[in-house]
Amino acid sequence: MKLLELRHLSTHYVSARGARVTRAVDDVSLTVGEGETLGIVGESGSGKTTLALSLLRLLPPAARIVSGEIWFEGEDLLTKSHREMRRVRGKRIAMILQDPLASLNPLFTVGDQVAEPLRVHEGASRGSAWARARELLRAVRIAAPETRVREYPHQLSGGMRQRIVGAIAISCGPRLLIADEPTTSLDLTIQAQYLQLLRDLQRDRGLSMIFITHNLGIVARMCDHVAVMYAGRLVEAGPVARIFSSAAHPYTQALLESIPRMADGRKRLTAIDGQPPDPVALPPGCAFHPRCPKVLDRCRKEAPPEVRVAASHTSRCWLAS
Repeated sequence: MKLLELRHLSTHYVSARGARVTRAVDDVSLTVGEGETLGIVGESGSGKTTLALSLLRLLPPAARIVSGEIWFEGEDLLTKSHREMRRVRGKRIAMILQDPLASLNPLFTVGDQVAEPLRVHEGASRGSAWARARELLRAVRIAAPETRVREYPHQLSGGMRQRIVGAIAISCGPRLLIADEPTTSLDLTIQAQYLQLLRDLQRDRGLSMIFITHNLGIVARMCDHVAVMYAGRLVEAGPVARIFSSAAHPYTQALLESIPRMADGRKRLTAIDGQPPDPVALPPGCAFHPRCPKVLDRCRKEAPPEVRVAASHTSRCWLAS
């Protein structure tokens, strides 16, 4: 059953006088089912974070959702007022941001920050909210929660801060959790522990998740489906096993080829030639064509439509048409 459905969503950044328009998210359609995990991958600047912020309608002033629909639990979030959206954020949809130190207020204790959503959304008293905060710290496997609730963010390690923002995100029992590159600043050991923690929380609480990452290894471990973004567009989407075994888009194939493999004897890593395009001045046709090793003349002139490669597997490439 669908929990979230995006229909042709487009989000643009506009300069002060409207002279420059950046199509950060361009005609994106995707779904997330109940209890499923969707991975969103792509290079920096591909529109992944803007897509997540569009779901929550937390865009900066220069950004505008110019078209599309965001259906969540049978309601179009784009028709809701700002006041109604405040009741959705944190309560029904929660987000873990990339930098936990920037997410936490240095002037308030951990207990106050974990308890705040409970007081805002559920009307809990300070005492009961703090008691729940200690339980949430135990749920994210922080030792000595009675002590930690009285500490400040700067007194905690990076891994502990990441667990704290996870506790804040799950505090009100959301249906959907968006994790925006939550393991970027963690070392490999702590990263593995944090990923296992997220999987355990998802299983125990019946969460659906959107996992934004550069790391396809994390996608293989965490996700049921994957959506690949390039220059604001969804270029390929499908079940993880299908995408990893039969990727249809050259960009997805290049991403998979760039994964380090310990057993194949290569001395150099495979890299994607060139740089992502300037989102203000995208090339005509397919945005990936200047970097594509399989480019056709048609790719330089016409943007490919989305085609169905197989059941639940779509791609935007003339080679798949």
